[in-house]
Amino acid sequence: MSAPTFNRKHLLGLHDLTAEELGVILDTTQSFKEVLNRPIKKVPSLRGRTIMNFFSEASTRTKTSFELAAKRLSADLLGIQASTSSLNKGESLKDMGETLTAMRPDIIIIRHQNSGVPELFTRYTDAAIVNAGDGSHEHPTQALIDMFTAREAHGSLAGKNVVIVGDIRHSRVARSNIYGFSKLGARVSVVGPQTLIPSGLERFGVEYYHRLRDILPQADIVILLRIQKERQGASNFPTLREYARFFGLGEDNIHFMKEDAIILHPGPINRGVEISPKLANAAVLPERRYPGQPRNLILDQVTNGIAVRMAVLYLVATHTAWSVADGDES
Repeated sequence: MSAPTFNRKHLLGLHDLTAEELGVILDTTQSFKEVLNRPIKKVPSLRGRTIMNFFSEASTRTKTSFELAAKRLSADLLGIQASTSSLNKGESLKDMGETLTAMRPDIIIIRHQNSGVPELFTRYTDAAIVNAGDGSHEHPTQALIDMFTAREAHGSLAGKNVVIVGDIRHSRVARSNIYGFSKLGARVSVVGPQTLIPSGLERFGVEYYHRLRDILPQADIVILLRIQKERQGASNFPTLREYARFFGLGEDNIHFMKEDAIILHPGPINRGVEISPKLANAAVLPERRYPGQPRNLILDQVTNGIAVRMAVLYLVATHTAWSVADGDES
């Protein structure tokens, strides 16, 4: 039987991916996670390939995990910061894309504050483009991390209730998660201030709840989002204290949740806003988890992020799923 394939040169978002393609990415991630559990966490799968990491927004988790993923695959890696690039001298994105293409990279990873920039780059380069987050559009690899972490905890995602809490309107993570989880058969609901909920969610089968406690008892997966202050022109709710009271997850409402539910957060966390400090600490110290209450898997997401990004880089470079049997060299 032939190996599963991923017939896409770029990963720009999850909106256009099929359930089968998502399955290939998640299964390939599982194989690479096994590599990360070895004493020597490296394979020669992309040896000789060149990957450029172009970030024009601040990032810790995404940037670092893409760098580690490239190095774990034995690729040659070059990091480009917008603040030190020729964009500051007035160079256009078109000229920059064509200049980078002339250097013959195999993959360019792009994070940009404006929606659509990764797609724009596909017009000016022969390299594979991976979207590391563009404006309020999509953040496909973060959603894949959330989906993989949830699948590890629950097995199949079909029929699971996913609740996304917070700033849905400005969140690229929320958009990618809605697309991804829905394609794999999960039911997605959102909770947040009405001013932070975009219109048209019903087209994707997404339900909106005004109060967190109304949906918490049904939740299998709760994804908490940071308030996207950098993308808001004005405050969309009276105070952070009021937001935390009605939409934050803490000791006062965690007891409404299922025993096997999981809590996710793409980071960075605002303690005391979307999640209480005590509950946030449960990700660091598992012994602080509430007995018989949901699991905080926020740091598991960070670990899984390297395996997910290894899978994505490998798939756009080769279009064929990788398994542990494919290579054990270090």
